Amino acid sequence: MEIGSVLVTGGTGFLGSAIVRALREKHPRCHITVVDIQVSNDTGFATDSDLSFAQADVTSPESLSNVFSKCRPQVVIHTAGIVPPLSERYARRMEKDVLRVNVEGTRNTLRAAKEAGCAAFVYTGSCTAVIDDVSFQYANIDERWPLAYRSSIYGESKALAEELVLSSSGDGIKACVLRPSVLCGEGDSQLLPSIHACIANRETSYIIGDGHNLWDVTYVGNIADAHVLAAENLLSTMTAAGEAFFIQNNEAIAFRDLSLAVWKHFGHIPPFEIVIPAGLAWFAGFLAECFAWMNGTTATLSRGSVRDACSVRYANGQKAEKILGYKARVGIEEGIRISCEDYAKRLRQRAKG
Repeated sequence: MEIGSVLVTGGTGFLGSAIVRALREKHPRCHITVVDIQVSNDTGFATDSDLSFAQADVTSPESLSNVFSKCRPQVVIHTAGIVPPLSERYARRMEKDVLRVNVEGTRNTLRAAKEAGCAAFVYTGSCTAVIDDVSFQYANIDERWPLAYRSSIYGESKALAEELVLSSSGDGIKACVLRPSVLCGEGDSQLLPSIHACIANRETSYIIGDGHNLWDVTYVGNIADAHVLAAENLLSTMTAAGEAFFIQNNEAIAFRDLSLAVWKHFGHIPPFEIVIPAGLAWFAGFLAECFAWMNGTTATLSRGSVRDACSVRYANGQKAEKILGYKARVGIEEGIRISCEDYAKRLRQRAKG
């Protein structure tokens, strides 16, 4: 199945750029339009006649309409959005901006795609649309689990946007939603840096809860492959239309083991281990929040971060395999290695100035 033309919003970002690379590898004759709010001349992509760049803001219907009317893509892959930094993940200070970009921006992009006559729309959702309700544990869940409309601001925004996309499928356009798990890989600015920072902060010896809770962590290139498969499906069999899919490595890993693997790559082994019961850590997080509120600062330890640290979050990948033909090409160990090497390279470049 050949794809003629694709527009990728957020195409210079962490996942967006991986999707562009995957498209160029599998569909070298496909014309790709990379759209982002800021487009630099130094994108890291090898440029040719089948790759173009356009600047647009998903919160501006006019700027989107201008881009779509010029390129009229066959497929839209919508990755653009706000992912709050970890310091804001458990707060609601960014709620207005997150909803404006992630929900209204998706509505605007859908409208522009329909007006331009696009055939297929692949939305980069998130597992957080389901799993960010911390009152549950999510062991081997599947797509029958309900969306969590009351959770983190990010999870709520992804649930609302997902609903928009799926309700639009069949109304002149075929659409589906992919729900990636936590990502690692080249360009990761959240997962690897936060785990690595524990070394300098002398936090590697502390285990919250039993440390055996399983998470899905996925190499970004695998998620990019899934987006290409979804686009191909919507243009051919269309069995993915109107559907949502959890996408992950299908190799759940204990978060403690993930952290140990990262620290080992950087030559660090925790000198000792202290297990902190979840209840005690939750109370400490509450006190840290109160202290931060009184001082007008942001707490790194919070009730939300403790619940995250103790949570079980991994999904069943059978639906994506059956309908999309998705299987992870890069295993979790290899993905962690690639991620660590990339982050180490960036640290060296930063040190050189």
